[in-house]
Amino acid sequence: MGINVELFLQTLPIMAKGLVGIFVVTGIIILSIYILNKSTGRPKKDKKKKDEAGQ
Repeated sequence: MGINVELFLQTLPIMAKGLVGIFVVTGIIILSIYILNKSTGRPKKDKKKKDEAGQ
């Protein structure tokens, strides 16, 4: 049983397309989560207002 180098080299572009697809989909998911957190997240409390209220 041997390794067919020609067939392996033919499959490399297919594997590369799959790997790029995985990274693109992961990037889209991360970006959509970031956008959803920014648009629907709770507003952060302002430290200045907190300090002024305490004085």
